[in-house]
Amino acid sequence: MEYGFWSVVPPILTILLALITKNVFAALLLGILTGSFILSGGAVFAGLNGTFYSFIHTFESNSNTIVLMSFLLIGALIHLIEVSGGIDGFTEAMINKRALIKSKRGSCLFTWLLGIVIFTSGSLSCMVTGSVSRPVNDALKVPHEKAAFIIHATSTPWCVLFPLSGWLASMIGYLTSGGVPEADAISVLIKSIPLNFYCILAVFGTLLMCIFNINIGPMRTAEKRAEETGMLDAPGKGSGVSETGKVAKNAKSRAINMLLPMGVLILTILGVLMITGNGNPTQGSGMQALLWGCILAVVAACAMCVIEKIFTVDQVISEMFKGMGSMLPVAAVLLFGFTMGTMVKSLDTGNYLTSVFESLLTPALLPALTFLLCMLLSFATGTSMGTMAIMSVICLPMAINMGTNIPLVAGAIFGGAIFGDHCSPISDTTIMSCATSGCDIIDHVKTQMPYVLIMAAISLVLYGVLGFVM
Repeated sequence: MEYGFWSVVPPILTILLALITKNVFAALLLGILTGSFILSGGAVFAGLNGTFYSFIHTFESNSNTIVLMSFLLIGALIHLIEVSGGIDGFTEAMINKRALIKSKRGSCLFTWLLGIVIFTSGSLSCMVTGSVSRPVNDALKVPHEKAAFIIHATSTPWCVLFPLSGWLASMIGYLTSGGVPEADAISVLIKSIPLNFYCILAVFGTLLMCIFNINIGPMRTAEKRAEETGMLDAPGKGSGVSETGKVAKNAKSRAINMLLPMGVLILTILGVLMITGNGNPTQGSGMQALLWGCILAVVAACAMCVIEKIFTVDQVISEMFKGMGSMLPVAAVLLFGFTMGTMVKSLDTGNYLTSVFESLLTPALLPALTFLLCMLLSFATGTSMGTMAIMSVICLPMAINMGTNIPLVAGAIFGGAIFGDHCSPISDTTIMSCATSGCDIIDHVKTQMPYVLIMAAISLVLYGVLGFVM
């Protein structure tokens, strides 16, 4: 069944409500409820029933369930590290004793570099980079809005520019589904990378922001607030892994209490990627790696607390669940975000938006209009891969038939798709970046918007010019 204009109502309503009310949880719930009513043909009971069951169906996806479980485990891990004195010890070692990171600029560059190192998965990058860098960022008074922006900009945008992971197979698959011959797909992908202007600007523009402390609009306000008051969030704001408890009485400030569990997390992730990828970590299962990494890291943190006699076994289990509890609000928002993504697919929103705009496509303007359409589609749906899948089968055949430069159009598709993943309030990586950095979701969207719009505008101009030149 085709829903036409009604298919765009739930995602647009969700985004507008999130921006107006500043309550993402309520906005997503109302968006899902509206989508269920549309799918049920307006039947009240069927719509309500569909809403409840849509959340249950979300857990049918292994990846969704693993991400949600990992969020709770990350909450437990950070809390145990905190109460065992690991965070205090780490920040003292990095800032006071060894003075390895001496300034906000150094802390921001440390966060950026972590995001670059973890390139196999956008979700993995957000969770690990945010968790590891937050103690240093908080100690040096980096506002949570800026930390979230750096974490987010070096996640999925970098994965697409450096696709030595599952992204490689996915992106090649999108190209071949659009009519690019299999023998030419890898070559087209490589040629499209330097033409993916948005992702290049997102990753390296953020690096310049870190080096030269470039603060625009709301980000300048956030930086000024943190500098003058020490508040890392706007009054009454902030989310994610919060400070759920002070250092325990029996604990001492020891960096090893953070470094060992985090080392277990990273090494386990790498090991599982190697095992599941048959020796090639780029072909491994990121979801399995994330789950096992979180489990073993929490076990390591619990063991250290017991061995150092900070807690008894019963106490450490209680502290573990206390840490998980700190993540429940964010996990609920992420659950709603996953459910909204499924709802958008059921309504076939992407194909409807594409059918509306495809009549505007002409050979010279094809790259620019493709980028613009991908931006709108990904922002409305909050999914980059879904946008790539939809737009590849529409724009690539047109580029082939019109004689337009294929790598240029491919770069426009990939970059435009990442735009929404990067800045939409209903994107899963938006939620994850905020969860691990401690930033409020709407504040993150608001403070990064001037940057991403400038990057998008520059990209659009470049696609417009090169559409006539190449």
